[in-house]
Amino acid sequence: MYHYWALGMLAVPTLYFAFMAVTDFSLNRLMLVTFAGGVFLTAFFARLFPLAVQDRVIRLEERLRMERVLPDELKSRVSEVPTNLLVGLRFAPDEELAELVRQVLDGSLSDRKSVKQTIKNWRADHQRI
Repeated sequence: MYHYWALGMLAVPTLYFAFMAVTDFSLNRLMLVTFAGGVFLTAFFARLFPLAVQDRVIRLEERLRMERVLPDELKSRVSEVPTNLLVGLRFAPDEELAELVRQVLDGSLSDRKSVKQTIKNWRADHQRI
């Protein structure tokens, strides 16, 4: 709902005000488009910042899970797994995690999408917003 309605409702007037400022310039229209752009950016970052924090929490949760589940030879390399791949690995069940981490560390899985596609038994994350 946020992406389709809130950002759309802010983007359309911002673009309209920008069009009006370009086609019939005045200081008032310039201030209006500046204000609308600021509101749009505020709404954009109001969504972006919590997602970044959520990724950091996922990173912590997954590192703790890996410390508990992975074999000893992989536990020492947990810090080498990038955050974006840890976010993808959260969907892997404990039984598949060690092999997926090996593939990530070997470089055969290098992005979040490929990690998700490799998971056989999906573990849902119902807490993500």
